[in-house]
Amino acid sequence: MAVELEIKDQNREVELFVRRATTLFVLVILLLGVLMLRFLDLQFWEHDTYKSRSDQNRTQVQTLGPARGMIFDRNGSLLADNQNAASLALVAERLTNVGETLGLLAQLLDLSPDQRAEIRKRLQSNRRPDAPLIVIESLTETQVARLAVNRHRLSGVEVINRLVRFYPYGEVAAHAVGSVRRMTVDDMLAVDPVQYSATTFIGKRGVEAFYEQRLHGEVGYQKVESDAHGRVRRTLDVQSPSPGQDIRLHLDIELQKASAAALGERRGAVVAIDPRSGGILALVSQPAYDPNLFVSGMTANDFSTLSSSAYVPLFNRAVNGQYAPGSTFKPIVGLAGIGAGATTWEQAIEDRGSFQLPGQQRVYRDWSWTKDNSGGQGMVDLRRAIYRSSNVYFYDLASRMEIDELVSFADEFGLGKNLVADIPSASAGLLPDPQWKQGFKDLPWYPGDSVNMGIGQGDLLVTPIQMALVASVIANRGALIPPRMVADQGEARDGSLNQTLIPAARQVGAEVIAPEDWEEMVRSMEDVVHRGNQGFRGNGTAWAYIGRDIDYRMAGKSGTAQVVEIRQGEEYEEEELSEFDRKHAWFIAFAPVDNPTIALAVLVENGGGGSSVAAPVARAVVDAHMSLQRERSLSAESFEVARR
Repeated sequence: MAVELEIKDQNREVELFVRRATTLFVLVILLLGVLMLRFLDLQFWEHDTYKSRSDQNRTQVQTLGPARGMIFDRNGSLLADNQNAASLALVAERLTNVGETLGLLAQLLDLSPDQRAEIRKRLQSNRRPDAPLIVIESLTETQVARLAVNRHRLSGVEVINRLVRFYPYGEVAAHAVGSVRRMTVDDMLAVDPVQYSATTFIGKRGVEAFYEQRLHGEVGYQKVESDAHGRVRRTLDVQSPSPGQDIRLHLDIELQKASAAALGERRGAVVAIDPRSGGILALVSQPAYDPNLFVSGMTANDFSTLSSSAYVPLFNRAVNGQYAPGSTFKPIVGLAGIGAGATTWEQAIEDRGSFQLPGQQRVYRDWSWTKDNSGGQGMVDLRRAIYRSSNVYFYDLASRMEIDELVSFADEFGLGKNLVADIPSASAGLLPDPQWKQGFKDLPWYPGDSVNMGIGQGDLLVTPIQMALVASVIANRGALIPPRMVADQGEARDGSLNQTLIPAARQVGAEVIAPEDWEEMVRSMEDVVHRGNQGFRGNGTAWAYIGRDIDYRMAGKSGTAQVVEIRQGEEYEEEELSEFDRKHAWFIAFAPVDNPTIALAVLVENGGGGSSVAAPVARAVVDAHMSLQRERSLSAESFEVARR
């Protein structure tokens, strides 16, 4: 069978090829047209939009935290500084794998499991989106080098150079200067979010907290160019932040160190005031803490140990500790009695070592009472009652006064309130009266309550800074100038006090206490220190401990405050009590007597006798103050001679 061959139609194939080629050509032209239109759209019509998006991917506006203002003492010594530190920061949005990144960081930086857990916790906390989160405050040079070598493996990890707070004197000035702490969510809600957008730490204690607005400064900005990994390549524009103002305190750091050394390892507080200005010269609370730990960072276990210690080093005893004042309250009672007409300087009673209210069985004893010897001071007038600290005299005086008269007079000294100008957190203490007792205890005021208050016991509570103010008022012969920490308006860095703020004084007992009464009280307290060699019952209570070799005139008053009640007929067996149930030791003082430049209060918690324990601390502090004054006076004279 023959095969029929098909002959191709050349014309038809050419026509088909041309048709297909034309279709393809038109399609290519259309595609090129679309591409060209898209090109024109990108280059001309949508240029601004995509340029803006590109710039946003390539450039960033970052906030710059201001340098915190520095804090100086009255002589220009730096108490709170700013130091350069390399910090490790993470940007969560740029972390490719959080677990792998933390694992690598743990290897490079030798992070403990607790540190890794803390970093994870902080990454999950409330924070600003796309903002670097500081997770390690201070890196060593070795750690910075390791991170630099492995930079390509650490997307979202940054090393940021910044200024961080540093306290040169650590524990010594911690409770006086205060400290900064890491900002919390509550802090962020309470401050201006713009001004604090680049701030990690905020003042939390003391001067740092009260003057936060002045110290903080104003935020700045910078526009930077970054690569695909978010790393900054160059800075395009900068608006520098404005640093915070510097402030200068009345505090004398040399006296602060001497006060801490005098208190030693004992728990307690020392507060010293310049009675002429109200300036706080020293404010010590021990045990203390190192405020730098809250900046450099500590583990949760370290903080738990610090905060749960039975000796509460974070607690500021100088301004928040509330204690019965004991016999340091007696000068107030004596002056109140003078003002109320309940006694005179010449009026005397016989102190046989005990006191009883008419018709009552309870016996109120003198501090010298023992089972074998009733003690007593013999015939006692007000001056002798002060320098011998006769309990019986003040039992009797308080029982004959209207309680409202005593409370009203004590109120004028600032008891029961906080008069410190720039420590709003200072405790008010407690100045009890019949209204308070009825409202708080649902009990009437008994005559025995007045008797107990007469020697600074009962419900009466004071703080060391309040008792330093009491000493200052007596040193000023009744003039009360509210205490304050800051001495100037800031900005001065030359070591001078460029604007000392001295509030107007008000006179305590202006209508009832004459100048000669104040002078007589001063001389009575002077006898506490300097009256000696008069026999055991004639010496001032502190003479044997601090008055034998003193080369200036000091006035003072000792006090011993019971912590637990002693039963009738029982002696105080200190060695049988636990550490925290033993008596508190007090001493208030001022010097030089005729032109006072320092007034102070010393409290030794559970320390024992005020004269034997607290008075030597006060003597050491006043010695240091007098020595510093002499040295600086000689230095100033030498400078003046050289200048001439």
